[in-house]
Amino acid sequence: MRINEIIVVEGKSDTAKIKRAVDADTIETNGSALDELTQKTIERAAKTRGVIVFTDPDFNGERIRKIVTQIAPNAKHAFLTKDQAGANIKHHSLGIEYATLNNIQTILAQVAGNDIVEISSNITKQDLLEWGLINGPQAGARRTYLSERLNLGYVNGKQFMKRIQMFGIQKEELLKILTELD
Repeated sequence: MRINEIIVVEGKSDTAKIKRAVDADTIETNGSALDELTQKTIERAAKTRGVIVFTDPDFNGERIRKIVTQIAPNAKHAFLTKDQAGANIKHHSLGIEYATLNNIQTILAQVAGNDIVEISSNITKQDLLEWGLINGPQAGARRTYLSERLNLGYVNGKQFMKRIQMFGIQKEELLKILTELD
């Protein structure tokens, strides 16, 4: 199953589990504080593809939901029960990473949109090399500048290309910002 919306999750373990269950893109909050860059990335996601908030059924998960709802009032919400999130397993926490793949698929299918949204970018890895955005002495600084301007969140070279594709950013938009940088 392909999920068109971008799923907001708490961390890498959640992303890994979701990607085992469905074909989807995620944004990780890396905790309940949600820095400004992550908030801007979520805002961009809400405007381009829509957002599904899928966090753990606990205090921090609820805090993230409230923050994301302020940023993206039209965000959809997917919920796990505490039992589905592993409350019946003998360990110290509960979360999406403890849910079954079937539960994740069922819950996301209930909230995901049915419309296929074609988002694509005309930027290639070769373009990023030529523009000094990967494998160059100033590549990191150049990527950081672009990421901030485009609200992509913190990214390394591989993540940068993925976010460019995820948000359908076009050469013209990227080149305009690169011209300002240079």
